[in-house]
Amino acid sequence: MKVLVATEKPFSGVAVKGIKEVFDAVGYEVVMLEKYTEKSQLLDAVKDVDAMIIRSDKVDAEVLDAAKQLKIVVRAGAGYDNIDLAAATAHNVVAMNTPGQNANSVAELVFGLLVFGVRNFFNGTSGTELKGKKLGILAFGNVGRNVARIAKGFGMEIAAYDAFCPAEAIEAAGVKAAKSQDELFETCDIVSLHIPATPETKQSINYALVGKLKKGGILVNTARKEVIDEAGLIKLMEERQDLKYLTDIKPDADAEFAEKFVGRYFATPKKMGAQTAEANVNAGIAAANQIVGFLRDGITKFQVNK
Repeated sequence: MKVLVATEKPFSGVAVKGIKEVFDAVGYEVVMLEKYTEKSQLLDAVKDVDAMIIRSDKVDAEVLDAAKQLKIVVRAGAGYDNIDLAAATAHNVVAMNTPGQNANSVAELVFGLLVFGVRNFFNGTSGTELKGKKLGILAFGNVGRNVARIAKGFGMEIAAYDAFCPAEAIEAAGVKAAKSQDELFETCDIVSLHIPATPETKQSINYALVGKLKKGGILVNTARKEVIDEAGLIKLMEERQDLKYLTDIKPDADAEFAEKFVGRYFATPKKMGAQTAEANVNAGIAAANQIVGFLRDGITKFQVNK
């Protein structure tokens, strides 16, 4: 079996070593395509591989057409909107993600952004504390649960809403279950987004919804930029001087946000949620193990296409 590790943004050396060790143990050949600059390089590399590990790399119909022997592609991370799932299914290719492997990394970043935000970006002026603030978590998956765990250490009140997670499961984690998205935004000082980009969620975080935040409210987005209605959020922040927006996914309108909302807006230079040594290693090795599990034993536990 031949496995391609195609990473425009490479794994760490430690992660690559771990990935190779997994495949060496079962006799699979590993081919590395790192820091590639042209799609043609990816199209050439996939021609004769049986499996593929990617990070933020796009696997669309053109890539799948070129990959005649491909049986499985694994996205090393939770989000998988960079894989065309319908095309993968049409090509009889199993698509997987590695949920939970970077959850703590993303959750810790949420609080890095929050401390930075409530302390006025460390500009020397008096800020506020997180203790006693009410934090709303939108979607209570692996990342949301880790955010709740850390928030307890800060002494925050915590609520969560997840359309697909029963209220009983949220309450069992020591978190108040909100009855709706609207209630979450209406009752919280801070809302942290952990929803995927789907047809239902894209641009769902809009003028009306964010406008329900309390005075001095903060919106944190470490999920996907597509879930934000950027025009609506800009309009709202122009009208409400009390709101802040903190994100590790630069909006399309980053320049406008930065110019208009000095001291109330911050975006990291690139997506930083999974950018820790630990998450890098965990996700890469999990992807390798899932490929072996599928090719050798037919395990499809983390399959995301049908």
